[in-house]
Amino acid sequence: MGLAVGIVGLPNVGKSTTFNALTKAQNAEAQNYPFCTIEPNKAIVPVPDVRLKELAKIVIPNKIQYSTIEFVDIAGLVKGASKGEGLGNKFLSNIRETEIILHIVRCFDDENITHVEGKIDPIRDIEIIQTELILADIEQLSRKIERLNKEVKSNQKGAKEQLEIATKLLEHLNNGESASSFEEFTSDAFSELNKELRLLSAKEVVYGANVDEEGIAQDNEYVKTLKEYAAKSNHEVIKLCAKIEEELVGLEDDEAKEMLESLGSSESGLEHIIRTAFAKLNLISYFTAGVIEVRAWTITKGWKAPKAASVIHNDFERGFIRAEVIAYDDYVACGGESKAKEAGKMRLEGKEYVVADGDVMHFRFNV
Repeated sequence: MGLAVGIVGLPNVGKSTTFNALTKAQNAEAQNYPFCTIEPNKAIVPVPDVRLKELAKIVIPNKIQYSTIEFVDIAGLVKGASKGEGLGNKFLSNIRETEIILHIVRCFDDENITHVEGKIDPIRDIEIIQTELILADIEQLSRKIERLNKEVKSNQKGAKEQLEIATKLLEHLNNGESASSFEEFTSDAFSELNKELRLLSAKEVVYGANVDEEGIAQDNEYVKTLKEYAAKSNHEVIKLCAKIEEELVGLEDDEAKEMLESLGSSESGLEHIIRTAFAKLNLISYFTAGVIEVRAWTITKGWKAPKAASVIHNDFERGFIRAEVIAYDDYVACGGESKAKEAGKMRLEGKEYVVADGDVMHFRFNV
């Protein structure tokens, strides 16, 4: 889908450890010093979905294919990143290429793990990163305004309107406010401006509160403070213990469940993060179910049937005739396709049908 989640944070907060666990691969160094991660590590991560396993119980396929999402592990930012400190310009450009920011925040004490700022303070850490993103946006927007002033003088179409909103936005950013809180954030004019600039502080943010084992079952004071702070701007906080998540890698489902329950948790924090990021990217899945494979296909919410079919093959969209659709709940309740048909649960849908999350589909086409 070409959409990615960038993992950011100050050095030594658990970003690379989180990335290792996310990808179930120990290929991103996690060391106790800043700037361990120089080039952004990228990985395609399966999206946990119990519905696929339920479909597989009925169909008994050769394999299961999950929807996926891309995560990018971006090196730790420091004060002055927007001015190039700590290779900051390179790292900021890496963030620009992502759609969502997963901001890992350290929420535990451990004297054996150094903190670049000397002590643990989640809000200070967040504001350091946020300030660098805003400063980078100010610099980029200022250059854009210079160009727009020249375009206005030469009477270029639309330049005056663009200059007006860009000037308002610059004033907003100069007050230390993020682009996402700009009063015209949802306007067409802002969207047009941001399409080119891809402003860092305009991106959706999810906070990952990295806790120790004791912090999994019950929120510690750091997490409570973070949640209060995040609630003011409607940002989501997801708690995880990066160290434990890494230990869960490779365990069988039953073993992982038992380990989580022993720690007072019913779900892996990383699974929660993956599903949340998938939803915030406005993505959903529809399913195909056969003996070769049970598969989730990733589409953008709101796509109509022909466009949804194109992710399987472009010919499916070009020669689309109709879609045979069974809702997931009906498919499972009836015990499969044939019984769902007998029960009248299969629908024939045309080109205007908007695909729903969890639809089990079969496409008819002719080219």
